[in-house]
Amino acid sequence: MKNKVLIIDDEEKLRKLLVRIISLEGYKVSEANNLCDGEKILGSDDIDVLLCDVKLPDGNGVAFTKDMKLKHPDTEIILLTAYGNIPDGVQAIKNGAFDYIVKGDDNDKIIPLLSRAVEKSELQKKIHQLEIQLNKKFGFESITGNSPSIQAAINLAKKVAPTNAPVLLTGETGTGKEVFAQAIHYASARNSHAFVAFNCSALSKDLMESELFGHKAGAFTGAVKDKKGLIEEAKGGTLFLDEIGDMPMELQPKLLRFLENGTYYRVGDATQRTAEVRLLAATNRDLQKEIDDGHFRSDLYYRIAVFSITLPSLKERQTDIILLAKHYLSIYSVKTNKQISAISQDTSTALLRHHWPGNVRELKNVIERAVILEDSLILTLKSLPYELQQYAITSSPENTLSAFHLSTVEKLHIQKVLKHTNGNKAETARLLDIGLATLYRKIEEFGLK
Repeated sequence: MKNKVLIIDDEEKLRKLLVRIISLEGYKVSEANNLCDGEKILGSDDIDVLLCDVKLPDGNGVAFTKDMKLKHPDTEIILLTAYGNIPDGVQAIKNGAFDYIVKGDDNDKIIPLLSRAVEKSELQKKIHQLEIQLNKKFGFESITGNSPSIQAAINLAKKVAPTNAPVLLTGETGTGKEVFAQAIHYASARNSHAFVAFNCSALSKDLMESELFGHKAGAFTGAVKDKKGLIEEAKGGTLFLDEIGDMPMELQPKLLRFLENGTYYRVGDATQRTAEVRLLAATNRDLQKEIDDGHFRSDLYYRIAVFSITLPSLKERQTDIILLAKHYLSIYSVKTNKQISAISQDTSTALLRHHWPGNVRELKNVIERAVILEDSLILTLKSLPYELQQYAITSSPENTLSAFHLSTVEKLHIQKVLKHTNGNKAETARLLDIGLATLYRKIEEFGLK
């Protein structure tokens, strides 16, 4: 596809000459004789490079450059002037112009300059595409779910993301705390710097200190050379400390000092170092209880919990279960070169009735396993783990209802009346001559919708 160039100049002879010369180089060229018409072309076409005169009937090209770079940051702008002067040239570059050249004197430079400007424009567009892909993979777009509880958590995270405030993410294991941490990082001004994640339950106290703060050669056996810590690696970016509730008490004062004044020491080194990072932390523990039990410092808690977000468990996100299942189904179908495009009704029933103690992580693993086992174009019940298959038979695998049980008759009768009232629970309770609270309890007990 040809690269696109726009020429804005009110001198028709020069404009037509430039159009002919540049077209011969293989570019698709558009033209305008004023800024107003030129801006319309920029708004309707994907222009790579703009060649613009400085003095035009309806405005100044230098000021126009600043406005257009805000609206079309991937378009490179080369300014042309009949009478070059240093102040205009300096201001043009400050406003985002690729270059500022004098008509006539610099004619031989136009084609090589245009080629370099096109290369830069293409690079900018590739970077922009990569940023979009990163946001889809790690940003808030990567979080699947429409339930009120997850949307509330996303909205809170979006509000705090642009700030530098420390964030504490709490919730059960497998609820997606690291996914949220990455989304917060990529929605912040730090997204061009590193996102460094560390699990505080993964290492012993001594190794954890070295990993976080770094060490000097000879600090301990095996420390043969100086080593940067994760804090230094995250400089200017974000440090995510997962399972911070498992951090040893001996290390907590050192982390607190760093958070308060940005200074730290490598293990075995007397030189004070500084780093500016944003801290995000996560835990599945009740930190207030850990404080009461003497396992976590209250001053550190108040430092890391400036802004706290609790992520809902999957059982609190009932309406998201099938949505998430389909999301992972599409991912793993592609990875395994299969064309599984749907989930059977009984499989959906089993997924909805399972309690998901492992939350989203467990659901993800179940779908991955099922896709590997599935031979048809629909995800069927037999591909699920045996314990989940039981949920398609009954609402409670440990309490299978027999056709001879009185409870089975009760369940079927309640279903029939609910259907008769189109799901109106108040009317159903009246017809059944039971209290509304009793009806809700029966609906929950029998797993009715």
